[in-house]
Amino acid sequence: MIGLRDDTDSTLPPLPPPSQAPAVAARLFAAEGLLATHLQLEHRPQQSQMGRSVAAALAADDPLLFEAGTGVGKSLAYLLPGIVHAMSQSRQMIVSTHTISLQEQLETKDLPLCRRVLASSPETASYAAFKSCVLIGKSNYLCTTRLSHALAERASLFTDDDYSELQRIADWAESTDTGVRHDLRPPPRPEVWEMVSADSSSCSRKHCDCERCFYQRARSRLRAAQVIIVNHALLFALINAGGARAQGGGGDSRGVLFPDDFVVLDEAHTVPEVASDNFGLHLSSYGVDRMLKYLFNPKTKRGLLAKVAGREVTQLVLDGLEASRRFFEALSAHLLTQRPLARLREAGPVESMLEGPLAALERAIAKVADRMEEGRQRDEYLEQKQRLKALQAGLNEWLQLAQAGHVYWAERSGRRQTIVTLRSAPIDIAPALRDHLFGCGTSVICTSATLAVGGQLEVFARRIGAESARAIAVASPFDFEANMRVYVAADVPLPSPQEARLALDCLIDYVRFCTQCVDGGTLVLFTSYSDMRAVAQALESEWRAAERPFLMQGEAMSRTELSKEMRRLGNAILFGTESFWTGVDIPGDALAQVIVTRLPFDPPTHPVLEARSDAIREAGGNPFSELTLPEALIKFRQGIGRLIRTTTDRGLITILDSRVLAKSYGRLFLDSLPQPRFERITRADREAKFKPYPRSGAA
Repeated sequence: MIGLRDDTDSTLPPLPPPSQAPAVAARLFAAEGLLATHLQLEHRPQQSQMGRSVAAALAADDPLLFEAGTGVGKSLAYLLPGIVHAMSQSRQMIVSTHTISLQEQLETKDLPLCRRVLASSPETASYAAFKSCVLIGKSNYLCTTRLSHALAERASLFTDDDYSELQRIADWAESTDTGVRHDLRPPPRPEVWEMVSADSSSCSRKHCDCERCFYQRARSRLRAAQVIIVNHALLFALINAGGARAQGGGGDSRGVLFPDDFVVLDEAHTVPEVASDNFGLHLSSYGVDRMLKYLFNPKTKRGLLAKVAGREVTQLVLDGLEASRRFFEALSAHLLTQRPLARLREAGPVESMLEGPLAALERAIAKVADRMEEGRQRDEYLEQKQRLKALQAGLNEWLQLAQAGHVYWAERSGRRQTIVTLRSAPIDIAPALRDHLFGCGTSVICTSATLAVGGQLEVFARRIGAESARAIAVASPFDFEANMRVYVAADVPLPSPQEARLALDCLIDYVRFCTQCVDGGTLVLFTSYSDMRAVAQALESEWRAAERPFLMQGEAMSRTELSKEMRRLGNAILFGTESFWTGVDIPGDALAQVIVTRLPFDPPTHPVLEARSDAIREAGGNPFSELTLPEALIKFRQGIGRLIRTTTDRGLITILDSRVLAKSYGRLFLDSLPQPRFERITRADREAKFKPYPRSGAA
């Protein structure tokens, strides 16, 4: 009979058991559920709604967009149902974040908490046995097989200085548990590490002792884990490299990264930018130089080819190095003399002088490999051949503007601005995400405190190709009206070339005043490095003289280190740009004020924004209202969200951009504040109106 199936037919695959996530989520997140009764956590209806919604989406393998305001407890709301679903279905949950700090929080705080709550009741105890791991790039691991080979072949591969570094790595290998590069201090020199890292086909289960090789051991833990934590950049790089299909899934199998997995994207507001960055080209003069010198370094006379290849082959490497130098110099002279970043609008800006030398070198390496017996060494040479082939393909694509729907550009970077990088990105990332993420037949959960624009999630859904996803937004449970005061400076000159000096002087004056008035820590958010450096130059000596700690992005410490230092100091002033608008989590008096110096509009001259704006105009739309403004609103909400991180936090938001008052779109920024009241201030009346909260515990 058509449409019926005989379930007794043993040739048919058995139906998977129903997911236990919805039933267990109801038990966990109820008012008298396990979170409240066993962990004494306050019942939050918003968290309960999110936990149940995530469980339902996972059980149905549906996509879900969920905006959860600060304090909802979204990590537990997706981790607990995700763990139950993974365990009951024998599947893997990929949890991807944008920031290291959230990754660390999930690994060291939230997952142990999940284990505790699941173990607290007999009906959920079996789920507490879940395994988790952090997925990092292959190049971060030491391969003991490659290390042994490097030590054996040191004469042809290393100078005396490099051999000393190699020996330091070998000594560390005897004591490290992880074999991860970041655990070696000081960090290894890149040119030595690349000779021993796992980023090679010679590091494989075929060639390595899986009990000794750090990467192969990590792979074993990965295969056994139900929860895998990764960052967005690596996730999308792996998806672009083939995703689940490249990991052994067939063409019809479901899964994003591994066969039959499901994905949670936390800090999902960053997904469009990170995905775009990893679905395009990224070829640099520095990278080409390193790739060729890995084969043979003319200064040291060492490298992979030094022992097995004759002078003719090593001369091909020298030819490639010279062609690379001339190619990137010509490209820089043609495109980058006036500015450090330029869009490529026409194919063939310079002669493709690298194509011949790279092709000749590729053929020569193939001949060297053909003379070798099957094994680890031959595999490594064949891999170098493939890398040269991929480099040629990338260069040709860039020079010919070959990928339809992509924007191409070049940029200068490095301390001396001598590194030239060839870049490309999709103009619209939605089709790629629709195919490689939301079209994989598995559940994808996107969550953040800031996905909506004007209270609507549709703009974000279209941006990432998730139009079919269910979209829900819940507000923060925090009392912002009681714990947040908002001040808007009404007398700061509007940004313009004519008023630039006056506006900067006004910024300096306001930052000085606001930081003097607030005893706790202040985060000052900039949109311009030059503005940040100018204000720092004007005020840093004053703060040093007053023994007020001052921290600034771009100096010795990373964002994570700066955040930790700000927490420790308790009353520091921290200056940050782009990356500091999101992901900074400093509760208490250590962050008592956030100053927004300018509304976070992206520069309209960047090639990607320019190309997207052109596409919107061609379709009859308005680039400012459809692209620039929505992205600025989300970023603004992220910056404001740095202030109140716990129920007891109190503090000030000070906005030094008068466009929120003078421009029609300004109301959208004010409406996106978590509390509706704000106070206008000017330099004439600010001393009377500006009222910080007393420090915690103060009378």
